Amino acid sequence: MANMKITLKKSLAGRIEKHIATAHSLGLKKINDVTIQPDNAQTRGKVAKIGYLLQVDENV
Repeated sequence: MANMKITLKKSLAGRIEKHIATAHSLGLKKINDVTIQPDNAQTRGKVAKIGYLLQVDENV
C-alpha cells in the first residue's frame, strides 16, 4: 500500500479544537513535524479537513 508524507507547515495556535485534535491524531504537534501515514480514505479525510495547515507528498 502507498504512503503519504505529511508535514505540518502552519501553527496550531488559535485553531479550532477539532482541527488541533485531527493534527494530533496524525502525530503532528509542532511546525515542521513530519509523519508517514498510509494512503487510505481515513487519512485522506483528515488531510482534507486540515489541508490548509499541511504539506502532503503522496509518492513516498
